[in-house]
Amino acid sequence: MPGSTHSDGFLWGAASAPHQIEGNNTNSDWWVREGQVPGLERSGDACDSYHRYEEDMRLLAEAGLNSYRFGVEWARIEPVPGEFSRAELAHYRRMIDTALGFGLTPMITLHHFSNPRWFAEEGNWAGERAVDRFVTYAERVTDILGDVPYIVTMNEPNMLAMMLTRDRLTLKEQQRSGMWQSPTVDTDRRVKWPTPDTDISDALVKAHHAVRDVVRAHTDAAVGWTVANRAFAARPGAEERKRELEYIWEDLYLEAASGDDFIGVQAYSSVWVGKDGIEPHPPHPDNTQVGSAYRPDALGMAVRHTWEVTGHTPILVTENGIATADDTRRIAYTDEALRHLFAAMDDGIDVRGYLHWSALDNFEWGHWTPKFGLIAVDRETFERRPKPSLAWLGDVARRGRP
Repeated sequence: MPGSTHSDGFLWGAASAPHQIEGNNTNSDWWVREGQVPGLERSGDACDSYHRYEEDMRLLAEAGLNSYRFGVEWARIEPVPGEFSRAELAHYRRMIDTALGFGLTPMITLHHFSNPRWFAEEGNWAGERAVDRFVTYAERVTDILGDVPYIVTMNEPNMLAMMLTRDRLTLKEQQRSGMWQSPTVDTDRRVKWPTPDTDISDALVKAHHAVRDVVRAHTDAAVGWTVANRAFAARPGAEERKRELEYIWEDLYLEAASGDDFIGVQAYSSVWVGKDGIEPHPPHPDNTQVGSAYRPDALGMAVRHTWEVTGHTPILVTENGIATADDTRRIAYTDEALRHLFAAMDDGIDVRGYLHWSALDNFEWGHWTPKFGLIAVDRETFERRPKPSLAWLGDVARRGRP
């Protein structure tokens, strides 16, 4: 919908993930991991959004946004295999009703990196029963999702595959060294990402397709998954190497979105590829708090690449943002990113919405320092303090474009 605006159904919102904001997700594999690896900060109470979600949603709605992407936590819903918590299902149903009551279109993520600890102990996504386990969970949880307009089966399966493959290789090393490397923090000491094991990649694609069928059988929702897009750029002579890396990192998962109702684009920065592969990003004063380059143009690059590879599957920007303590910089970054996005839309690319990452400053998968939020959270009192960027994005939403 080129040039689409607020009035014709374009989603303007913000996103979150349950483990990063809810607090005390004690039955998850991530909670277990936080107690095993030195240097990995604990999520603890997180933002206490399990109890304060109504305030979070009200702040988004009052600012002028019309959508909220949030997750349901598998580890809460199915605490042991085959046993489902009616109380937890009711909790997430209340969240959906609350969002609808505020005029926020809910977008529900079924899996956002974290698993029940029993699932991890069974072998995680390489386990023999992994796909069946995820399907059984989806069949139960879709009972409360009948009127949800958008459902994401899985968040960033490409990053998940990389993390799981790396964990096989490096968890013992991390335990010995006392250095935790978050999947979202990019430093010059970063563990080199390995090529994902094919058994993991295959399981994630199978799980997505199977759960897509479950969602369509039980709901009227548009269904898809989200892919982390690194917006690769090739140095002269490295075009073939770039194509190889793009397939491993992204295109395998974008191609698996064939037949989906939408594809979620998640873009933050761009990465150079030379003849030897991905170039480490050097320290620079403009780098973000997670060490990545300041590249608001990456969103336009990611949208155009995704549109081409998927064969013109409708796009939702399900994450885009910047880790910075300077909110004026967040506004500048987001304004430029949106201009690149709308230039792509004006060229005919079908983009249905923009959801900023993130609604709240939250637990950044092992670290508390990076600030991505439109809303600051006092970690002692849990007081919410909306930043100027929240009001700014609400004003953009009311206008319908940057």
